[in-house]
Amino acid sequence: MSKQLPAQAPANPLILGKMGAPYGIRGWLKVFSSTEDAESIFDYQPWFIQRAGHWQQIELEGWKHHNQDMIIKVNGIDDRDAAARLTNAEIVVDSTQLPELNDGNYYWKDLMGCQVVTVQGYALGKVIDLMETGSNDVLVVKANLKDAFGAKERLIPFLEQQVIKNVDLATGTIEVDWDPGF
Repeated sequence: MSKQLPAQAPANPLILGKMGAPYGIRGWLKVFSSTEDAESIFDYQPWFIQRAGHWQQIELEGWKHHNQDMIIKVNGIDDRDAAARLTNAEIVVDSTQLPELNDGNYYWKDLMGCQVVTVQGYALGKVIDLMETGSNDVLVVKANLKDAFGAKERLIPFLEQQVIKNVDLATGTIEVDWDPGF
């Protein structure tokens, strides 16, 4: 019997999804993808999970659609009990595997933590999350401690040219045309 060595930790870990409940009795699991196109989660390999504080690289035997879900078969997971132990494990990849984007396109992970400033120079705060609304993405901006408008959080639509005037990832700054009182 071969002993599985702990995997090398991904250099730049990025969560792309999560394993769900077991499906059937042969070790299949539901999988939830955070990628824009759900199936593209399978384009990024290898996958890593953390178990008991240690990184483990996992290999897929296969995946398929089942009704509205996607299900996966992990190599070496052959029964429902073994699959159940993976439930809720976050699927992590090394973000260096992601393709380079064209100008004007950004990964959400790159916008997190950016400072948001109005075109007039008012510091609105820092990006703490992003939301997908269907029509456009929305920046969730945590206001600075001493916000003159008393805001705790702002939701700013990510509409390029209209609201988003400049994104400078080198300085971690997003310039917006936005009323600080809103």
